[in-house]
Amino acid sequence: MRTFTTNLLALTFAVFLTGCSQDEELMQIEEATLEVSANLTVEETFAKEILAEVNVHRSSIGLAELKPNTDSKVKATEHTKYMATKGQISHDYFLERSDYLKAKGAGRVSENVAYGYRNASEVVSAWLKSESHKEALEGNFTHSGISVVKDERGIAFFTQIFITK
Repeated sequence: MRTFTTNLLALTFAVFLTGCSQDEELMQIEEATLEVSANLTVEETFAKEILAEVNVHRSSIGLAELKPNTDSKVKATEHTKYMATKGQISHDYFLERSDYLKAKGAGRVSENVAYGYRNASEVVSAWLKSESHKEALEGNFTHSGISVVKDERGIAFFTQIFITK
């Protein structure tokens, strides 16, 4: 009888866990398929200004400048649109972006995000004041993709993805 009760409890627990993990998977799928708002503006000039500002800083401390990279730019733009649509910054799905970029030849991948800054100097300055963001910005990376997307209210969201090739 004791074995039957133990097995019944184990089966009930396993069914409960399976049910929870499926719900979590569905939530992740729903978030991943979040519709991107049509009222977003991609700011290419702003992104180029950020890369220039980052490279000025890197050069000032003896580091090589980051070269633009199309693959990381595409992933940065996708993620920035996602954040602007949600109205909050995040590193959601970073591992998927990282795996994609590694499959395209990247050795290492890192990412900085931000929102609300009005110019390149402000966002780079904020990243340099944060230890983890500064570490990525000054890291041993060779290439970068940067995206700036403004939402319908004109608030800018930023993603910079760093890779080593």
